[in-house]
Formats: sequence, C-alpha cells, structure tokens
Amino acid sequence: MTEQHPPAFEFIDLFAGIGGLRIGLESIGGECVFSSEWDKFAQQTYEAWHGERPAGDITQIDPHSVPDHDILAAGFPCQPFSIAGVSKKISLGRAHGFADVKQGNLFFALADVVRAKKPSVLLLENVKNLRSHDRGKTWEVIQETLDKLGYEVHAQIIDAAGWVPQHRERIFIVGFRRDIFSDVFPEGVPFEFPTGEGGHQLQEILEEDVDSKYTLSNKLWAYLQNYALKHKAKGNGFGFGLPALDGISRTLSARYHKDGSEILIRQGDGRNPRRLTPLEAGRLMGFPVDDPKYGIVVSDTQAYRQFGNAVVPKVASAVARQIEIVNELAADAGTDWKSTMGADEDELAAS
Repeated sequence: MTEQHPPAFEFIDLFAGIGGLRIGLESIGGECVFSSEWDKFAQQTYEAWHGERPAGDITQIDPHSVPDHDILAAGFPCQPFSIAGVSKKISLGRAHGFADVKQGNLFFALADVVRAKKPSVLLLENVKNLRSHDRGKTWEVIQETLDKLGYEVHAQIIDAAGWVPQHRERIFIVGFRRDIFSDVFPEGVPFEFPTGEGGHQLQEILEEDVDSKYTLSNKLWAYLQNYALKHKAKGNGFGFGLPALDGISRTLSARYHKDGSEILIRQGDGRNPRRLTPLEAGRLMGFPVDDPKYGIVVSDTQAYRQFGNAVVPKVASAVARQIEIVNELAADAGTDWKSTMGADEDELAAS
C-alpha cells in the first residue's frame, strides 16, 4: 500500500476556469478543498481534468460555508478591467469596472470569502490593465480592501514569455496576512516574484499534419489582409499576427475562435495561413494537454475560449514556489502559518 502523506497546505480555487492556478499550487504539494466556476463548459473541462465539478456562482454561496483553507487562489474576472473590455463597454454606453454590477463587483464576492475564512495567503491574477483602469481608482480600491482585511500586498505584471512561447502579460497579486507574518518579518515579507528564462519558440508547440479545416478560407484571409492595410493607412497597429516560428506569438485571447487573427501559422508559399489547433492552443498556454488526463473534452470554440481566458500554469507554479519559500522561512522561524485560520476579524484589521 502506498503511504499517504498529508498535503503541504490546503487551498481553494475561485473563478477557477479550467484550473491554471490549481495546477500551479498542486505542483508544490497543495490540495484543493473547494472550487467555484460558473461557466458550464469550463466546469466540464475542470471536472474531466481535476475529478470534481466546481460549485457554481460564488455570489450565491455563503462565504462561511466554504471549507477552511490556507491559500485562496482566484483568477477573478478580467472583462471589466481589460483594455478591450473597457473600450467595448464605453462604446456601448455601458458601465465598467466596479460600476459593472454583474462582473466588476465579483471582486467583492472574493473579498467576502477572505473576510469570512481569513486564509494565510492570497494568490490572485488579473489582466495587466487592472492597475491603470479608471485612472488607477480600481486598483486603489482593491489595494485598500485587501489592506483593511489585514493583508500585506505584493503585485507585479509578469510576462508568460519567460515560460511559454507567448507574449502574455498578467498582473499577479500575492497577499500575506500581517498578523501571521509581521512578527517574523517586521520589515515586510521578503517575497520576490519569479523571472522566467525565456528562449521558447512557437515551433515547439506545433502539430504535424494538421487538418485542413484550420486553414483560413480565401475569403477570410483576404478580409484580414484588407483590414490590416486599412488600419495601417490610418496609422493604427490593428491587424493579424503572423509570428516567426522561431519566435513567440501574441497573446491568445478568448475571441480566438472567431478568426484566429492574432496568431496565424505560416504554411509555405501558395497556401493560406492557418489557425492554431485546440491542442496547440493548450500547449501555447503551457497546459499538459498531451497527457491523456488533460484531453480536450469540449468543442473547438469552447476550448479556444477556455485557453484564452486561462492562467498559464507554469507561471502559477513559479509564483507558488516563491510563496512556498516565504512560508518555509516563516515555519523555520517558528510561525505555523497553517494553524491560524479563523482569526478574529478585528484582529486582522488592526494588525
């Protein structure tokens, strides 16, 4: 019989998507004790990959019913804060950011769970534009909220190109409970964000003998070329991406299924370029999709959306390892960062 070792820590996975943050935390010995994701197709992939179907809408779940945990991980929705999302909402005359009741306020649902469960560490991810949205007011509210909840906040924009052949900048936010860590680190938690080595090439993730259905039609290819020329004449940078195979790609987006324009693959003279296949999209994001356990179980359209919205697991793993270093230092100094869940809320705010 194989000896069962207790997990290094327990965590929850909110706004889980297909589990990019989960894979990162599991890579350093963590055990997921609760997950939440409202999209039914993402739930389908998550269940196939991780063996559990996430709970649905977090706003409909009593925060106190969430299991105790050491680390709260959340890739909270980026649409209200993304450059593309904000521009679209403004053009349609819609509210955005924290004025967007449906999505923007989901950060506060996350904060309610933090307030109720007081995890030792937070690991959050969002789009690069989060810091600059609404002239910095959105970021100011987030920082102030986490500070009042008793957390020392570290944040940095990380480009996934250090780990995968894709230029993908996202902000990672790590919070440490002051009442746990301040005695050990009175001058601040010595947390450092990771730096990837880079050097990856797009050709590393490409399949051979790709189905012709991924090749752009003459009509679509002509449209994309004309669209690019029109915007170039206006001095804009809009247009398709046709990266060198020994280089890196643009950012894979959730809209990739529409025309594949941001990342097109050359196929030689006389042939139109093609989209990435879903398998290639998964590889580009650093998911272990060549492992049968992580097979694609949804349609191409849903797979593209899921990968385009996902957290790169290798980046999550690298950030998680840096958190692990801090927690080991705290443990070596005699602080049991895992035994203080459920501290008094007033205590947290005063720390």
